[in-house]
Amino acid sequence: MTFIIRAPLPASPPRSPSSSDEDGGSLDSEDDTSMLETARPAKRVRLSSTQVITPGEMVTDDPQWMRGHGTYTAPATTQTTIHSSLAGTLQRTNKLLSIQPLRSRYAPEIGDLVVGRICEVQTKRWKVDLGASLLALLPLSAINLPGGILRKRTGTDELAIRTFFSEGELLVAEVQSIYGDGSASLHTRSLKYGKLRNGVFLAVKGVGGRGTVVRSRRQVWTVNTAHGGGEVDVYLGVNGYVWICKRASSTAVEQGKQIAITRLEEGASESMYESRNEYIAIETRREIARLAGCVMALVEGGARVDEEMVMSAYEASLDLEAEEEEGQEKGYLGGEQGRRVVERALAAGRQ
Repeated sequence: MTFIIRAPLPASPPRSPSSSDEDGGSLDSEDDTSMLETARPAKRVRLSSTQVITPGEMVTDDPQWMRGHGTYTAPATTQTTIHSSLAGTLQRTNKLLSIQPLRSRYAPEIGDLVVGRICEVQTKRWKVDLGASLLALLPLSAINLPGGILRKRTGTDELAIRTFFSEGELLVAEVQSIYGDGSASLHTRSLKYGKLRNGVFLAVKGVGGRGTVVRSRRQVWTVNTAHGGGEVDVYLGVNGYVWICKRASSTAVEQGKQIAITRLEEGASESMYESRNEYIAIETRREIARLAGCVMALVEGGARVDEEMVMSAYEASLDLEAEEEEGQEKGYLGGEQGRRVVERALAAGRQ
């Protein structure tokens, strides 16, 4: 390999200062100053609740705003500059700015109706998975005893604790209180709460974002299904867990018993903690699957999941099935069929 040494280039002569250069320099400095002034971020906050903000992005540098959850102030910058620490949408409460994450775990609130799964049995309580950061607790004293007996729980009840709920079983309950660490305490002291069976379980996103279960007037209702499917119960847990099942036919009211409104606990029969599923007719199974398909179509379409939207989607699916030609697959609510169902449900909701 050969190396070639070239002669250095001659140095350029120094420029002498002149009045024109001085004038130009003053103009350049003014231009630079004006450019810096125009490049500064405006002291305003993003007011759009649909625009997604990425982590580290500046929200505002106006000192009138206060930072909330999901925001921080960088040490290298002024204390008035607020940045986002999450990927989500902006929420403004008066002068408080916070970031609602696109996806997050369920945060329990008192009064929420939730669907959970028993994951651990202890001496006097159960630990329930709600999809939250911490497991919820269901004390033995917070359930109805078989037969509606009102008495203090004894050691015999503690020994028979697995006869009420065991690992892996599903239940619907209400959040009674919140502990200091953020975990929830549940109770099932109502006839509409308790063990779940004879149905199908769905796990969708909880509160927050698009395509989630929202808090509404009713989280539990009964659907009179078509095609001879009978009555089907729908449980929309605020935590994003959904249960759709055949309506139980062994309640005290249907058996003809007259119970005072102040003594509803007497309707708690011995079969309320039964773990075996009953026989479900083919027509009922088909309608349960249709309702489950409607819920999943709403989630995939980014629509809210509540009683109004689920019923609108169910009616839209029945209309589309009646319009389908002979030979087409009926009952499938995925893909293009699911999008059509969501479009009709949204259109019905705007009317």
